[in-house]
Amino acid sequence: MKYRREFFRQLIHATGIVFVILAGYLDTTSMIILSLAAAICGEIIFQLDRRFYLPFFSVILRGCRRDDTERGFIYYFIGMTLTYSLFGFNMAVANAAIIILTHGDSLSTIIGRRFGKHPLPLKHDKSIEGSAAFLAAGFLGSLFFVEPIHALTGAITGMLVEAYTPVEDNIVIPLVVGAILLI
Repeated sequence: MKYRREFFRQLIHATGIVFVILAGYLDTTSMIILSLAAAICGEIIFQLDRRFYLPFFSVILRGCRRDDTERGFIYYFIGMTLTYSLFGFNMAVANAAIIILTHGDSLSTIIGRRFGKHPLPLKHDKSIEGSAAFLAAGFLGSLFFVEPIHALTGAITGMLVEAYTPVEDNIVIPLVVGAILLI
């Protein structure tokens, strides 16, 4: 995938901060419903886009997806739904976990694809530069919600999960980070 297309894709990924902003005004149940509704609407739009051209949505979906079967954005909203469901009793932890996902994951791809020269041990398709960007973005973003030591712990955890998880990172990152932040 060309860098420009991936850059745009990751900017959209980072817009997940809107959910964190809304969480400052809505209760946990509303956040669960909102993120679940986004996942359901995303799947409906995904299915319709496979059959029809949808103004606005098709431009974004067709311009950003890596392949015709990719559902990363739906997993992204499922990850948010599960995060608010499990950690919504502590909204600071839930929001920190989601910020680490939205900004850490986005920046790691942008920096890693552009400047990544040094592969990670045991994971040669990921770079030290991308992981360092994840760590920095996740740490700085989560500082708005948790103490510095927790922000650093969460960012390191998210960075390692993003680099080494064999399953969908949009679901796993906020769940593992949230669990670690509660310890």
